[in-house]
Amino acid sequence: MTLNLPSKTMARRTFNRGLAAASALAFTPPSLGKTIAHVLQAGQGIVDITPPIGIELAGFHKTPGNERLIEGIRKPCAVRALVLSMGPEESAIVSVDIVGVSHDFSHKVSERVEAETGIPAGRVRICATHSHSTPTLRFCLQWGAIPEEYGNTVADSIVEAVSKAKADLSPAQLFIGKATAEGANFNRTTKDYQTEDHFDKESSDSTRWLDRDLHVLRFDRFEEKDPLLWYHFSAHPVCYTDTLAGPDWPALVTETIEAKLGITPSFLQGHAGDVNPGDGDPWLGVPEKVADRVVEAIIEANDNAVEVGVHDIPVFVEKVQIPLDPERLQQDLSAYREHPDQCSSGEWVDSGFAKAWFERASAWDPNRQNLEIQVSVMRLGEVALLFHPSELFSYYGLWIRERSPFKHTLLVGYTDGLIGYLTDPSSYEKHEYAAVVVPKILELPPYDEEATRSFSKDCLHLLEKIHS
Repeated sequence: MTLNLPSKTMARRTFNRGLAAASALAFTPPSLGKTIAHVLQAGQGIVDITPPIGIELAGFHKTPGNERLIEGIRKPCAVRALVLSMGPEESAIVSVDIVGVSHDFSHKVSERVEAETGIPAGRVRICATHSHSTPTLRFCLQWGAIPEEYGNTVADSIVEAVSKAKADLSPAQLFIGKATAEGANFNRTTKDYQTEDHFDKESSDSTRWLDRDLHVLRFDRFEEKDPLLWYHFSAHPVCYTDTLAGPDWPALVTETIEAKLGITPSFLQGHAGDVNPGDGDPWLGVPEKVADRVVEAIIEANDNAVEVGVHDIPVFVEKVQIPLDPERLQQDLSAYREHPDQCSSGEWVDSGFAKAWFERASAWDPNRQNLEIQVSVMRLGEVALLFHPSELFSYYGLWIRERSPFKHTLLVGYTDGLIGYLTDPSSYEKHEYAAVVVPKILELPPYDEEATRSFSKDCLHLLEKIHS
């Protein structure tokens, strides 16, 4: 079937209607006469997943009996699915307003998506936004229980959102833009950090870093369809600590972009391992100020967006081994076994948490050397989307991006699982929360000090592989 494309004038009119005159970029349709099999198509589906009153929020430590239960809804939560199609290749990227998902959850839902939509499970990415005012669908010891019934609702909603997105497919052109979101994030581990504008191949992980870049992926569509806008930024959504549910600062971004541009943006979380929202004062950020800075960057990135030629949409998926530190695990077990009374604060959180962890960790394989995870890359012309399940420290996100063979590389964390922080070696030396507490929360052995360097090299290899 030959694709019946609108004129350039019609395309521009549709574009301006969707973006409310936010950009004056020319919109050139694909060449006339191209068949549908050789044209990029994009569709979006959105489904409400606002959690019910009474279930537990995640992201902060709460002792048994003092759980942080939802008492009200600040802003609605949603599943947002983007389906991309080109000939026989179809893929889905799903953004979910949730603290985190387990690998098992992602695997089962992806198989359901394949069964109900035909999109291969290996080409379905489920990305948590990591809002700390939402529940968790991944085990977190005393940091939020898994609500089973709500988890089933989220799974159903993901399948529904992907189905809607596939039904919404329309010929599209991809544009990418970038802007600095000054004042929207800061490195929460130190006041002495460097930003992305000073990063180069000589930069070292002996210094802490911050990536302030915000990227926009915009799909301008034909057939009277509104454009789709997805943005990528690195910052924990942790502004609120009360008992109201919602997506945190991204909810305010959504409201403002809808008002200014007339479209609903979707959020992909970046390398936010050592990054909080705001400018550092206060430490958890002022949500309105964060949202204002992010919105400004989205609009600037949208205005300077350039067209990306997409000829296919390959996806590579590989298993990566994260080296563990069994010796450190044995030291922790011995420390508790010999002096449980001394394990009541700091990296032990409190005595109740320490006891619960010890009872579970005592049954682990003491000789386990690696944790196997899934990493994947999607290529969209000169844009690469690298998906992984970690909370990656900023340095390594910048390191991978600096060395990537692609002009634009976006690292999307919290995808298809959650394995906690991948830090620099000094984090272990300082006994920081990210290195020594979070593995206990997630029921994982501690990682080897070289784990993140190894992971980063594996990611770079995968980028090089899909680029060649």
